[in-house]
Amino acid sequence: MSKPRDLQHDLERSLPAIASMSTSLSQSQGFSPRYYFSPEKRKAISDVRRTFCLFVTFDLLFVSLLWIIELNTNNGIQKNLEIEIIEYQFKTSFFDIFVLAFFRFFVLLLGYALLKLRHWWVIAFTTLVSSAFLIVKVILSELLAKGAFGYLLPIVSFVIAWLETWFLDFKVLSQEAEEERWYLAAQAAASRGPLLYSGALSDGQFYSPPESFAGSDNESDEDDVGRKALTAQEFGDVVYTIEIPFHGKTFILKSFSQAFMQCSAETVYQEVILQPERMILWNKTVAACQILQRVEDNTIVSYDIAAGAAGGVVSPRDFVNVRRIERRRDRYISSGMSTTHGLKPPLSKYVRGENGPGGFIVLKCASNPKVCTFLWILNTDLKGRLPRYLIHQSLAATMFEFAFHLRQRVSEVSGRP
Repeated sequence: MSKPRDLQHDLERSLPAIASMSTSLSQSQGFSPRYYFSPEKRKAISDVRRTFCLFVTFDLLFVSLLWIIELNTNNGIQKNLEIEIIEYQFKTSFFDIFVLAFFRFFVLLLGYALLKLRHWWVIAFTTLVSSAFLIVKVILSELLAKGAFGYLLPIVSFVIAWLETWFLDFKVLSQEAEEERWYLAAQAAASRGPLLYSGALSDGQFYSPPESFAGSDNESDEDDVGRKALTAQEFGDVVYTIEIPFHGKTFILKSFSQAFMQCSAETVYQEVILQPERMILWNKTVAACQILQRVEDNTIVSYDIAAGAAGGVVSPRDFVNVRRIERRRDRYISSGMSTTHGLKPPLSKYVRGENGPGGFIVLKCASNPKVCTFLWILNTDLKGRLPRYLIHQSLAATMFEFAFHLRQRVSEVSGRP
């Protein structure tokens, strides 16, 4: 299989840039779960609410257009305006239907765009007023004698008013309530998480050299460009995020304690790379790992189930990955990406995630064989309908948690307290 070999070479060529990432971070500030899942990361107005506001604007413009068409008949627009506005008569004028559309436009945008209300009473009020007025208008007026427009304008206005009600109630409010539950659950999970979010959030410079590997996820809802580093300073772990063309956001975990992990590279190689199916014994972020096929000595196809994250907000995902293991004089590399396999088709029990190019790297220390540096490059698409900011935060938290469990494991294996 040539693809894992190519990934391994891309990963290896990227090592100088990845391994040299500075740990002296600028513009540091206090880091807490509340900041980590910061409300500022969420949009001021959701996409679905913005769509609703556009539909309300369409309501006014469409009714206005139909009214203008009706005015541009017989006596001309100017004369008909005088008749319908200055000489207004309830039974024969369309002007009040236009005013009704403007009333809906003004009240709904005031409530749901400017005040950002999250209750249905505003739309209920506008729809009740519109429906009652239009029913009375049709019963008492003489508009039907005017032909097609006598039917069209009241019907269009009535239907659009109820479409707005349906859109707000079943789309806007329900979707925003669901996202709020995700957000609150993530906040609660972060507050309970021991030692995982106790570092700093910092910005610094980062570049992706031309020979660098690429990641996944074409969509990014954050405006930051370059690198962000999320740290857990007690352990000396850093998660860097970078945007890579055509693949999107990639996460890089760099684990070091006083610059290195206090164990040999061979220990980490055995626990993380050589025996992935045994990782579930100590790694709480993985629920299952199964070797589906050994293509050759250094290439395997595995089936992995990632445990849920963010207090259960992000449900477990399963992955089918092809991995290539390489041993070099100064490093160990496990590179891979998602693939398909007949033994593990997608199951209804799990959401099937997709991993882009990435893997693990264990760098030996030339001056001290008892220490090493560990790197994890993660580029993944969790699929499902989740807020992008929540995915990014939960992935970083998972990487910190993995590093925490890895340190515990190597301490047990090495016999250190």
